[in-house]
Amino acid sequence: MPRAGVAASAFKLRNIWHIHNLHRVRSQQTRLMSDSVEEFSSVFQHAKKVVVLTGAGISAESGIPTFRGEGGLWRDFDATELATPGAFAANPSLVWEFYHYRRTIVAGASPNAGHYAVAALQRRCRRLGKDFILLTQNIDGLHAKAGSTDVVELHGSLWETRCCHCKAVEANRNMPICPALDGKGAPDTVHEANIPSMQLPRCNKCNGLLRPRVIWFGECLERDVLRRTDDALQGCDLLLVVGTSAVVYLFWRNMMEVELHTDFVESLLQDDRLRSRIGLALREKSQYLLVAFRRFKFQGPSSVKLPTALGIGEDELAEMKET
Repeated sequence: MPRAGVAASAFKLRNIWHIHNLHRVRSQQTRLMSDSVEEFSSVFQHAKKVVVLTGAGISAESGIPTFRGEGGLWRDFDATELATPGAFAANPSLVWEFYHYRRTIVAGASPNAGHYAVAALQRRCRRLGKDFILLTQNIDGLHAKAGSTDVVELHGSLWETRCCHCKAVEANRNMPICPALDGKGAPDTVHEANIPSMQLPRCNKCNGLLRPRVIWFGECLERDVLRRTDDALQGCDLLLVVGTSAVVYLFWRNMMEVELHTDFVESLLQDDRLRSRIGLALREKSQYLLVAFRRFKFQGPSSVKLPTALGIGEDELAEMKET
């Protein structure tokens, strides 16, 4: 896809709805947002292509710890320090212990009303003849468990592995994923398992060392995921952002070409360095800034706010849980 692909898509995003449950927006920015369910319903009725982007916030209500939230520490390690290629190269046993712990947590988790509301929205869009694409930063698979289909998993999946040698990708829901990890990964122990490499998960095809098929810090998204994301944004006229502040993430590869309202972009960034860089990029192109975005913000738990804003009642949620 040409470099301008994502930028061209940005021009078509006329409506952005943001469930903002991760951090607070400054008061002057909050005034730019609407919390009218009636107005949002009207916008949805006219939308032809709906894209939903979800992040850690939607799954946190299912008991899944986030990297940067209260569950960001595992033992004495910052989780972000373990989710790197360097950490895996230096100590694959420790990293696999950490991911075995995460797989154990996720295996015992159930979708919440937010996940079911997204699945219900997908079904509604299909019934109304609207295009619908679900992009998620989560690796837990709870959207699929709730009934969503064709989910674009931006950061990969806990339930897939990739061979470090032959690069083969396979689904794997075995618990534990290998005998040596049985009973390992407890967050309250101070002792590392120090599992020998040959006893860690191995490839069925070449016996190479397996790693979780997830995108670690410092890695690029997979080419197919980037293509599907670009395709999703092309012609999108309603973007719903749930449980994450990273809508700009969708445009990051071509940020110098993306023209968004500066205040809106900055309100979605937590990293001061990124905020400064993006603000500079936009100021340099200020004559092209878009200010016509129609934005909605429903602040609160997505399991509560999402069904309400989408007009999805208890009966429909119960039906989704049964299917």
